[in-house]
Amino acid sequence: MNRTRALALLASAAALPQCSTSSALRVGSKNFTESIVVAEIYAQALETAGLRVERRFNLGSTQIALAAMARGDIDLYPEYTGTALVDVLHLAPPRDPHAMYETLRAEFAKRYGLTWLTPSPMNDSQGLATTQALATRLRLRTLSQLAAAAGSLRLATIPEFLSRPDGLPGLQRRYGGFRFASVHTYDIALKYDALLHDQADVATAFTTDGAIASDRLVVLDDDKHLWPPYNVAPVVRTSVAARDPRIAMTLDAVSPAITSVQAQHMNAAIEAARRDPSDVATAFLRSLSR
Repeated sequence: MNRTRALALLASAAALPQCSTSSALRVGSKNFTESIVVAEIYAQALETAGLRVERRFNLGSTQIALAAMARGDIDLYPEYTGTALVDVLHLAPPRDPHAMYETLRAEFAKRYGLTWLTPSPMNDSQGLATTQALATRLRLRTLSQLAAAAGSLRLATIPEFLSRPDGLPGLQRRYGGFRFASVHTYDIALKYDALLHDQADVATAFTTDGAIASDRLVVLDDDKHLWPPYNVAPVVRTSVAARDPRIAMTLDAVSPAITSVQAQHMNAAIEAARRDPSDVATAFLRSLSR
């Protein structure tokens, strides 16, 4: 979708009759930069369309965000297709991304009363990263090579990665090996610091992280294709989406403009340049009109 089309749809959403109740639409996020800035994009776009929005960001993990949805504490949040399929539904990803998305839509509607809206082209896949120096010294380019070398290396990760089926257990099943000399868990914002300050040799990564570009890290190739696509999309409580058509129309207009490159730039602006996520989201939305 081009920017002119996105802006036209946003304008159309703003012109729709107001169908929602007087209560604010509660937008949530998980506890990392990208989730917060994407949620802020959603929130600002919805406000532009005339809805009142309450922000409930930095909630925690996938399970915490879903629990907040189930309790009715939030009405929508950004979720990743691969995370939802593997970590929530515990299903093996099909080869066809369209079939994967349709499975998500059907299962989330049936099990949780949640609606998946249009996903973004941004693919924030999981990965393992190391420094240029270590990759060169050990000749590491693929996860197969890392699996064999892991016994002498230190891993910096987040707690969730140690138990998720698409985390360390999945790597060990698919590749074998991956028995690191030591494993230490960090807050999601600190794992790269451990890598850069020689407290770790390898760190878990997401492929749209700003640090990959700003710190010139090497993301090792998933040569046995463990990880499915991780496109981000708004997940909305179905009852809320049905109450006001502006929600789906607005978010379906914005989501196609969020690309992997855009996500990397936004993440770097927040994490490296220390810009406020609200300002970064505003700049992104304004860029749609240029």
